[in-house]
Amino acid sequence: MFNDFAGKVAVITGAASGFGRAFADHGAALGMKLVLADVDEAALARAVDELRAAHVKAIGVRTDVSRGDEVEALAQAALDAFGRVHLLFNNAGVGALGHLWECSANDWAWVFGVNVLGVAHGVRVFTPIMLRQNEPAHIVNTASVAGLVSAPAMGIYNASKHAVVSLTETLYHDLRNAGASVGCSLLCPAYVPTGIADSARARPAELRDDAPPSASRLAADRQLLRAVQSGRKSAADIAKLTFDAVREGRFYVLTHPSILAAVKLRHADIEEGRAPTDPMSLRREAKREG
Repeated sequence: MFNDFAGKVAVITGAASGFGRAFADHGAALGMKLVLADVDEAALARAVDELRAAHVKAIGVRTDVSRGDEVEALAQAALDAFGRVHLLFNNAGVGALGHLWECSANDWAWVFGVNVLGVAHGVRVFTPIMLRQNEPAHIVNTASVAGLVSAPAMGIYNASKHAVVSLTETLYHDLRNAGASVGCSLLCPAYVPTGIADSARARPAELRDDAPPSASRLAADRQLLRAVQSGRKSAADIAKLTFDAVREGRFYVLTHPSILAAVKLRHADIEEGRAPTDPMSLRREAKREG
């Protein structure tokens, strides 16, 4: 079990904003040394400067997590700076919405590159380092409730987060079977005010589309923005819940228990051979009853 944070080293992807920055702030409050990674170099520099101004030992490494060589460089930078890695947050994430048949090949490449390959590269590169250290360490992979249910007009994002759920559950089994002193947790947050609704700002030029967004994408973007802005829990709240889960050795980190009704309904649909129920229908029904 990983429960001693002071003086330990945390590597955080997507660290310049949202959950990543909240993980950094919480880790700093616990006395951790920080390695921050983000594709937004300017925002990353600001985050590192602010942490150092608070006397936190921190470095920043500009990293596109979809590129394995850049994740390898991130790991080397962490080792060069601090000699160890104890806690890894595979947190960077992006989203593209709309009806599946209206999404482009570039949409698939971008979202899966960051959301799935980013996590895969993190696990591939950092787990052997943690195993060689032969001391308690922990990996947190950020998925989403979209990895547990499948809301409409979110197909690429849903598929990417389902992949992260399966990847992380398998990682848990593999680490146990190997008798490793490395643990892992799966973070599945719902709507929280972060920058996910504006993730297209970091989309590489070569993966952008010239065609205007479809009506379904525009509608889904508006719905996502409203949902994110209405979130009652903050990124700082999620960071505290996540660190508590790491300390307690809990695998599933479900930050919004109300989502379990939709998860249970999905499982019931599978078990009873029904067509899938729209999970958003429960949200709309709850609003009507409220």
